[in-house]
Amino acid sequence: MINTTRKHRCLFILDTNVLMHDPTALYRFMEHDIYLPMIVLEELDAGKKGQSETARNVRQVSRFLDDMLTDVDIATINQGLSIHTVLHGQSESSVTPTGRLFLQTREESNELPISLPGSRADNQILGITLALQERITDREVILVSKDINLRIKATAVGLKAEDYHNDQVLDDVSLLHTGHQILGPDFWEAHGEALESWQDEGRVFYRVHGADTAEWYPNLYLRLEAPAPFTAVVRQVEPDGTAVLESVTNYQQERHSVWGITARNPEQSFALNALMDPEVDFVSLLGQAGTGKTLLTLAAALTQVLEQKLYTEIVMTRVTIPVGEDIGFLPGTEEEKMTPWMGALMDNLEVLAKTDGGSGGSWERAATNDLLQSRIKIRSLNFMRGRTFQNKLVIIDEAQNLTAKQMRTLITRAGPGTKMVCLGNIAQIDTPYLTETSSGLTFVVDRFRGWPHGAHVTLTRGERSRLAEFAAEVL
Repeated sequence: MINTTRKHRCLFILDTNVLMHDPTALYRFMEHDIYLPMIVLEELDAGKKGQSETARNVRQVSRFLDDMLTDVDIATINQGLSIHTVLHGQSESSVTPTGRLFLQTREESNELPISLPGSRADNQILGITLALQERITDREVILVSKDINLRIKATAVGLKAEDYHNDQVLDDVSLLHTGHQILGPDFWEAHGEALESWQDEGRVFYRVHGADTAEWYPNLYLRLEAPAPFTAVVRQVEPDGTAVLESVTNYQQERHSVWGITARNPEQSFALNALMDPEVDFVSLLGQAGTGKTLLTLAAALTQVLEQKLYTEIVMTRVTIPVGEDIGFLPGTEEEKMTPWMGALMDNLEVLAKTDGGSGGSWERAATNDLLQSRIKIRSLNFMRGRTFQNKLVIIDEAQNLTAKQMRTLITRAGPGTKMVCLGNIAQIDTPYLTETSSGLTFVVDRFRGWPHGAHVTLTRGERSRLAEFAAEVL
């Protein structure tokens, strides 16, 4: 990980993929200097065409560099360009970079080992880094790359190389909050004297005081297993440590089924509470395959669209990254092109159609399928810019493959009366250069923590089948 709090000033040589991944990397090294080899600029120029996220990032890098080069001469470039800007999400009082950006203006020649022949871009970057390491002796020279193989080669030839992790949300994904917590068996005894309870419109509330509330936040689900089962959600946490709890619906009971679906474990019940709560505008569900993320979300969505009329329709989208070899271009409209990617949607719709109208014949089941599919729109991520969804329930599937920037673009599409649901498994990331700690899904789960209108639940128990659960554990 890039450590921007080093005691000594360093010179970082940036690989092309760092800037393609994060255009603002130019401003992330604070008091340290940055060096861009000419081959990196050549590779950026080759990658600027197209509508992909990478091409957009490259064009943004070019705009940043153009701003820095305004009204400067070759002498200024040789001395290093001043780096200063206010990035998105920063205030003008935030700490701004004080390092300088150096562009390659002279040939940096150094003979590479015989084991690295040829003129490949990676080898050219290694040669330049070796030359700078020999020429610059007053500070440490470090190569920064998202390419593991390049870092391995750099280490093999005696260079110091590091990954770029300044975009990661957490140091360890295990620190990501689960959205629910198990209370100790002595909870009632510890809080019994100061506990207050009341009812309002059929809902039961509790006011709790104590040290336990220090780490609580709004929409954290709490569960007590003994001496008597108790489930609640934190509605409010006061500065003095006082917390207001509300008892939640137990969706494990048949009488509280949602579109014929009942929760099979407490975590699924918490997820349904978040999905069915009209005051929660953003829900994120994490969990491995088979934990019920898609099924629960669709059941809640159909109930709120067709029965409660809270939303006009369901919009479902996902990033189109194949697991195996790409099958090529697909014919048809946007929705027809997206259909092969929505197999999980169709599988779960079959289950929900049988649940809702399983006693009817084939004609009734077909009519139910048509009705359900008529209220679900499948949309591609490629055409989301500039759109605004009003009074819709938007489901983002496989969200772990989105970057933080893409996630920001999607969630800001929400208009009045719209609810967003993000589903994913951060252990199954297919996007290059994206990790569990830098995934857009990890980003939103962490950033929405504590917002009164956002909720998150991590599902841990697989409920698909004993085969699927065993496979997830041992394979």
